[in-house]
Amino acid sequence: MAANFSSVPILDYSLSRNPDTRPEFVRQLRHALIYVGFLYLSNTTVAREDIDAVIDYCPRVFDIPDEAKLKVRMANSPHFFGYSKLGAELTKGQTDQREQYDFGTPYEYQYHPGQPEYAKLWGPSQWPDEALVPGFKETFLRYLAQVEQLSFDFSRLIEEAFELPPRALDRFFGSPRNLQHRAKVVKYPPPVDTSSDQGVGPHFDGGFLTFLLQASPHRGLQVQNLSGEWIDVLPIPGTFVVNIGKALETATEDLAKATSHRVISPEPGSTPRYSIPFFQNIAQEVCVGDWELPFSPEILKLKEARGKGGVPDSINYAEYGLLPSGQVTLIGRVKSHPDVAERHYPDLFKRFFPRGLPAQGFAY
Repeated sequence: MAANFSSVPILDYSLSRNPDTRPEFVRQLRHALIYVGFLYLSNTTVAREDIDAVIDYCPRVFDIPDEAKLKVRMANSPHFFGYSKLGAELTKGQTDQREQYDFGTPYEYQYHPGQPEYAKLWGPSQWPDEALVPGFKETFLRYLAQVEQLSFDFSRLIEEAFELPPRALDRFFGSPRNLQHRAKVVKYPPPVDTSSDQGVGPHFDGGFLTFLLQASPHRGLQVQNLSGEWIDVLPIPGTFVVNIGKALETATEDLAKATSHRVISPEPGSTPRYSIPFFQNIAQEVCVGDWELPFSPEILKLKEARGKGGVPDSINYAEYGLLPSGQVTLIGRVKSHPDVAERHYPDLFKRFFPRGLPAQGFAY
């Protein structure tokens, strides 16, 4: 019998910063990691004024003229950073109805010939014209720095929850100065064509952890439980939604659960939905299947109560145990953004899209 879930738990991060309440937080975290794969996190260390500021910028970065957005279109970037117009991304063979910007934490481009091709993935972001959205870049980078620190601090709590030695997960990150994380600002408009309500199709996230700021009050995010039901993850002001990526699931021998999820478009006639996900990466050269963490038999046994459940709708990022992290990420990017791949990764593009650019292609 599978240990199913029908809602996503809410964890109060402030409990982890008090020695008296930290054990209770760790207990709640262990349950969420193993049996749900998603959680709300309240009372974090990210400054409320910066959260409010990036939420305020969301509609403004999409309201700038189209020609200004296209100047920073993703097709310019071998790092898959920049603007993607509505309908430019694919998931499970269907078009995602979202408009978005992809950004990264600061990183100096270091690729040189002879390195694996995936080393091209990390580099500078493209930013909208400062004159059109004054202060956006500075504010967003300040916000990203705080979420990055939160993600590392949260990794320490995962080590506690799984009774691992301190900093046991550091082997996957390498040097913090040689690491780049990703983030998006996403707009989900209400559909004009009601034949599809796919904001983004069913998928897993890559990397270790995702910290999602739901930046408007719309429903839309749904997670898939073990019996295949889709559960709403409604916005709760003052929280992040945290979920497990496939790299962390693989590194923890499936103890931490990567949970299938999707986004449904806002109802026709509604206003747009906005969200800001942050994706914690690991070192590109690391193949997580090559490392074995020192779990106790008692901890590993906890996942047995979860059961296996049915086959989820998501199938992406299955290569984490076999290939370096950078290669897994590159494959995912190529499948999602074939127009960028055609320009910057032609060999991989031909491998996955032998008939050329799809009208609605296969991604994941």
